[in-house]
Amino acid sequence: MTTERLPDHEQRSLDEVERALRRDRRLDRRLRTGRLRRRPDLSRVTHYRPHVLTVGLLLAVSIALLVTGIVTSRPAVIWTFAAVWPLTLFAVFRLVCRWTER
Repeated sequence: MTTERLPDHEQRSLDEVERALRRDRRLDRRLRTGRLRRRPDLSRVTHYRPHVLTVGLLLAVSIALLVTGIVTSRPAVIWTFAAVWPLTLFAVFRLVCRWTER
């Protein structure tokens, strides 16, 4: 590549394109969120505020998986319960915390 300066009309065109890209909020957001972070962003987890219906659904699914796992002893059902149960506990905990803050 040469290190020569661009002609004036090409430099103006390039500057115009750069200004347009800087004004594009959607592109800016996509570029910012696409960057790799050194540490995971835990603020989304700590600010999670579950709805009562979500927690109820998670509890119903967990109980159904628990009963099905006990009755059938199928490893897939047991592993699915093992994956859903911690999420259910976390959602219940966050819901109780939200209720007690009031």
